[in-house]
Amino acid sequence: MNVGTVLARGRERLQAAAADGAAATAELDAQLLLAHALGMPRARLRSHPDSPADPQQVLRYLELIERRAAGEPLAYLTGWREFWSLQLTVSPAVLVPRPETELLVERALVLRAAPRGRVADLGTGSGAVALALASERPHWQITATDIAPEALAVARANAARLGLERIDFRRGSWFEPLGGERFDLLVSNPPYVAADDPALQTRGLAHEPRHALTPGADALACLRALVRGAPRQLAPGGWLLLEHGASQADAVASELVLAGFRSVRSHRDLAAHERVTEGQHGQI
Repeated sequence: MNVGTVLARGRERLQAAAADGAAATAELDAQLLLAHALGMPRARLRSHPDSPADPQQVLRYLELIERRAAGEPLAYLTGWREFWSLQLTVSPAVLVPRPETELLVERALVLRAAPRGRVADLGTGSGAVALALASERPHWQITATDIAPEALAVARANAARLGLERIDFRRGSWFEPLGGERFDLLVSNPPYVAADDPALQTRGLAHEPRHALTPGADALACLRALVRGAPRQLAPGGWLLLEHGASQADAVASELVLAGFRSVRSHRDLAAHERVTEGQHGQI
């Protein structure tokens, strides 16, 4: 079999698996998985479709296609995902970094333009947000926490590979690893999907770590805990930035106001959903 024939077979299989949007990206997914299996650039697949394909690599490719057709995230199959122009290693131990989370990075950079500052990323997962901030602000002191040791292992490996090892990774729940320290910025993309939300039953999300998706029956539980605990960890004039669900902006904003935050506002992602809400603590 040549590259073009193998690619067509993978594309057709994904097109037949229409559930969870697998068919919508069948061409791209098939190309990325074949490039991964063959160890060659995706552009070469298109420019050399008559090249012979190694039978063992073809078998590996077809296995990956079947897993993708069953809904497994592409990032888990290739082992990486791009975020903020950084290539991050990912595994089923962490959520797949999503484009909408880049809004959290954008807002942090806007709110803290100073070259120095103390920042904490709470529930860092793959380290995506902390690493993006570290790449943009080399003199910031960045702490990243996560309760899951498997997630911290992924984040630390990403930091080492990207040469951003100055990030201080700490294990623990939310503010627990921070002690009495205070920060200029606190950022978090916490679990915010209710346990009974049908979205959790889709084949894609079913492969991602459940504890990182849902706090349980109360979708706002983690968001509320972060808002209420943040004043003890923020320096005067510091900011709390939270990613949340598309319909949760008003509820998060109300929690921030009740906790004494000011300049509370929400920002829309590229899909026009209110995705990040921020608030400033105390007086400057």
